[in-house]
Amino acid sequence: MRLLVTGGAGFIGSNFVHTTVRDRPDVEVTVLDALTYAGDATSLAPVADRVTLVQGDITDGALVDRLVGESDLVVHFAAESHNDNSLHDPWPFVQTNLIGTYTLLEAVRKHGVRYHHISTDEVYGDLELDDPAKFTADTPYNPSSPYSSTKAGSDLLVRAWARSFGVQATISNCSNNYGPYQHIEKFIPRQVTNLIDGVRPRLYGAGENVRDWIHVEDHNTAVWAIIDRGQIGETYLIGADGEKNNLEVVQTLLEVFGRPTDDFDHVTDRAGHDMRYAIDATRLRTELGWEPTFTDFGAGLRATVEWYRANEAWWRPAKAATEAKYAQAGH
Repeated sequence: MRLLVTGGAGFIGSNFVHTTVRDRPDVEVTVLDALTYAGDATSLAPVADRVTLVQGDITDGALVDRLVGESDLVVHFAAESHNDNSLHDPWPFVQTNLIGTYTLLEAVRKHGVRYHHISTDEVYGDLELDDPAKFTADTPYNPSSPYSSTKAGSDLLVRAWARSFGVQATISNCSNNYGPYQHIEKFIPRQVTNLIDGVRPRLYGAGENVRDWIHVEDHNTAVWAIIDRGQIGETYLIGADGEKNNLEVVQTLLEVFGRPTDDFDHVTDRAGHDMRYAIDATRLRTELGWEPTFTDFGAGLRATVEWYRANEAWWRPAKAATEAKYAQAGH
């Protein structure tokens, strides 16, 4: 199989490449990545001899057409994905998440290539803290930020191309990921790297916002289950029953570092901050037989902390710039 992974030098994409190279030695992997601030070629260093890395943009029609034409399967991870950044400047999110996805869909349509689309649970909006419901594939879309709205739009493009043009596509909407190679602007790695540097964690508002956490390795084994056994044209939700509010995450990290659980600072909440995400992954488990491996969130966090401790050379170059950007934004 000739596999094209867009965004394969980013957080989830690079971990997907690692998983694929480890578990599927017969797969030829090509990565297409723009190598913006969130993509890092060094994330692929351990598998560099097994992967072809092409630096380029998914909105480049000629390049995408050539690479898709040389592939049997496209897995589309590439996206602008940080909510704070989308509030500051929505345009890159429109360009990458909408125009980029359109470009890929036209290429897979032309060449008859199988396509899997990676998306987020944030397209569904949020749930009340006391709501017993969880998101399913039938939950109406209700995005609340430029990031989630452009991801919702990209999902709808995939559905339309599958229905109107017969594109062989599947979609997965996943809950919040954590694990190795995650950019330090994101919540967990920012807290981890601050704690490594002896800096008190910072928490939006009261920390009541709930996210459904999943280890990136579990996300990617679920993606392969969908590719292997999922029904064309269908959407599958990926989650590991990992609901934790942000306060619990910070307190767990403080415990890992041996610090008091109240050793953090509150900061002003961000605009449009969704209250709760929760995934119902029943279909993924019953229909496709997938189960998560990282079922102990505390153990998964400890392993993640150890990875960041052991790989300081990977994240340190971006740390100062990231903190300066947050300081300028008042975060």
